[in-house]
Order: sequence, then structure tokens, then C-alpha cells
Amino acid sequence: MDIVQNPTDIQQCAGERRRSGQTIGLVPTMGALHQGHLSLVAAARAACDFVITTIFVNPKQFGPGEDFEDYPRTMESDLDLCRAAGSDLVFTPAVCDMYVPGSSTTVEVAGITEILEGQSRPTHFDGVTTLVAKLFNMTLPDRAYFGQKDYQQQMIIRRMVSDLNWHVEIINCPTVREPDGLAMSSRNRYLSPVERDQALILNRVLEQADQLAAAGQMSPQEIQTGMAETLRNAEGIEPDYAVVVESESLQPMEKNFGCAVALLAARVGRTRLIDNRILTFAE
Repeated sequence: MDIVQNPTDIQQCAGERRRSGQTIGLVPTMGALHQGHLSLVAAARAACDFVITTIFVNPKQFGPGEDFEDYPRTMESDLDLCRAAGSDLVFTPAVCDMYVPGSSTTVEVAGITEILEGQSRPTHFDGVTTLVAKLFNMTLPDRAYFGQKDYQQQMIIRRMVSDLNWHVEIINCPTVREPDGLAMSSRNRYLSPVERDQALILNRVLEQADQLAAAGQMSPQEIQTGMAETLRNAEGIEPDYAVVVESESLQPMEKNFGCAVALLAARVGRTRLIDNRILTFAE
């Protein structure tokens, strides 16, 4: 496994692979890797000739007062995990290489970035799309792998790829969960043992929403109301949002059947967690 830090070097390497006819799979991460990240690497390894994993804690997607300085950085163990999972190359750029002094270009996707996470973190998605655009230009991937846990982010990246005519296939990989159902997240390590138990309500709320949708006896709005109420009444939980929306537009459902997604965000202690579940309403 190669480790590359310079953007020019990664561009040269990716270009050589493309010219030789190899397919490139890209797995963008911010490090602090867990089994969820490694499942993305495994999916890329199974489908692509050459797998690039990126490790970069992106300052542009952190807002004021967020945890950029405290975000876990575990490079040594991350590299070991990438090697074991089958990455061919890990790209670990410095901030000054990704954002050279004087750079003033931002990639913005309007509309879908302004709701849900965008309301709570208004600069977050511009930072994500700008970085992912740069990574696509540097690594020239045929496929890029993202986890379902960041559902809205994935939809935004799909929109960006379509709008800018990139020939990159965006692959959605299922959320990986702990045995008790908590969605794996690098931020889970912030939780105290008590908070870790309290956080389990997030997945329980989504499981209940899934069951109610399948039963077809409650409307999306009714399920959404129940989700929010359960979270408000849960000990140690400070909900941000809990919604049931159309799975493609993330807008309120106009019909009481079809495919939807339940999304929620909440603080458990000082830690902000997100999760979601795809729902299918009975006709």
C-alpha cells in the first residue's frame, strides 16, 4: 500500500491507472476509521482494480464552535486498517495543500443543502462539496463510496455529480451498526458509558418508524410527530430534527405511500449524532 501526501503525486498516479485501463474506486474519509469505513473499502475492493482511500479532516466543513480541533486523529491505526482492508493507496494531504493561501473557490449545491443538516450547520455542505469536488479532480475515480448514515450528504454529492457532468458512479453502502443497533460513527468515542446507552433511542425510534410505515396505518406526518415526541421525552437526548420525507427530494411526502426516508439528529450530552432509515409505506 502506498501513502501519498502531495496532490500532484496523487493526480499523476491516478492518471497512470486510468490510462492503463484500470477502474479506480475512491473512499473519502476523515480518518478515525471504524468498521463502517472499512465496509466502504471492502465494497470498492470487490468492484475496482485500484482503491484509493483518503484521510483528511476537512476544516471547511466544520462551523464555529464545532469539534474541528478535537476531532479524533488516529493516523497510524487508520493506515494499518486501510492496509488490512485492501486499500492500494491512501491519500493524506495537509490542509495547506488542499487549500492553498488565497484560494477563493467554493462548490455550492443550492436547495437541498439548505434543509435539515443545512439549517443546523449552514456552512457544512459547502465545505463537503468543495472538498469532494477537489478529490474527484485529483483521483479521477470511476466509483466513489459513501455510507448511508450520511444520507443527505450522499444526495447532495449525487446532485453535484449530475449537475457538473462528472462520470463518477456514487455507490451507497449500508449503515454499519454496533450489535446493539447504534450507528457506527467516529464521534461515538465522545460518549460516556451513560450517554452511550441513552443514544440507543435513536435507532429504536427509526425501527419503530419502519414498522409503522410497513403496517400502513399511519401517515408519514403522524410517524414523524411520534418520532419527535419520543426523542423529546427521552432522557439525555436533545433532538434537533426528526422527519419523514421523500427519499429523493428530502421534501415532505405528498402521498401516504411509496419510498421515504426517516432522518434524525440529536445531541446526546455534548455529542451530536445523526441516523436514518429507508421506509416503504404500504399502499
